[in-house]
Amino acid sequence: MMTKVTVSLNDIEQKTIAALTGHGAESWVAAEVAKAVKVAEQTGNLICGLYYLDSYCTQLKTGRVDGMAVPVVSKPKAAAVKVDAKLGFAQAAFAKGFDLAVATAKENGSCNFAICHSHTCTSMGYFTEQIASAGLIGIGMTNAPACVSPPGGTKAVLGTNPISMAIPAKDGGVAFMFDQSTSAIAIGKIRVAAAAGDKIPVGWAVDKEGNPTDDPNAALEGSLVSAGGYKGYGFGLMAEVLAGAITGSLNSVTAPPLKAPEGPAHDLGQFYFMVDPTTFSGDAFWERLGTLTEAVESQPGARLPGSNRSAATEVSIDAALWDKVQELAG
Repeated sequence: MMTKVTVSLNDIEQKTIAALTGHGAESWVAAEVAKAVKVAEQTGNLICGLYYLDSYCTQLKTGRVDGMAVPVVSKPKAAAVKVDAKLGFAQAAFAKGFDLAVATAKENGSCNFAICHSHTCTSMGYFTEQIASAGLIGIGMTNAPACVSPPGGTKAVLGTNPISMAIPAKDGGVAFMFDQSTSAIAIGKIRVAAAAGDKIPVGWAVDKEGNPTDDPNAALEGSLVSAGGYKGYGFGLMAEVLAGAITGSLNSVTAPPLKAPEGPAHDLGQFYFMVDPTTFSGDAFWERLGTLTEAVESQPGARLPGSNRSAATEVSIDAALWDKVQELAG
């Protein structure tokens, strides 16, 4: 039986900073990554939280991620902001270009914000929520190593290729946010099922012959399928083009495994649409958003995604994981 311990979010953030700086990251870079880890743990997005810390530290040591990289921010066109992450952390690159991208969107009505040549960003919602908190609509996407085959196919060509959208609230903060893979499920859940010896639902994946399977090991030898069949496949292709091709980063089919200790850098891209919500309709935007919110929340048990979150200050985590975090932090 798994033993749990209660840990403050502040301790999670500080131990993450210590672990990353101790393994070769600049202090400001470590601080940006640690913020994302803290939020992931706070919101229960465990795969994007401390689960990744050991990999971050190992890959800092082996050079798969450059913890000393200085992102280069440029503005190639009036409503476009580009950040070359220089094979460093995506969180640091996003932070470096964020203020300019927000100002650009508010001046022009929108901004195309591209993060190029970065380490995996793990959670898209972490970034789109920041955009919404700045008063803008944020739509973001990224790609990942190929694990999703096209409908009717047998070989993976797309990653889980998550997409996210966050909407600002009129009086500040986030009205709602969703963050989802365009695959039927995140590949991490397949790996968890395989490690536990559990079956997976039919419809998540196919084996290497392209047949539906409930065996997670056969799924890992085969491929995932797109959420909603052809519909999810289309969104996966959209994320592939915008995150990979637009940013000049790697395609899913050429991206290396994310958690391997050694090997080439991730070299992934993320792409964000940042939109001033009042550009076209003025205050009518807030009125329409209010109508939508009321239509959903007036139904018992229904809510907008990502809304009404509790502001936890501590979380319960696996004791063995916390021991590993403290070891990494020295």
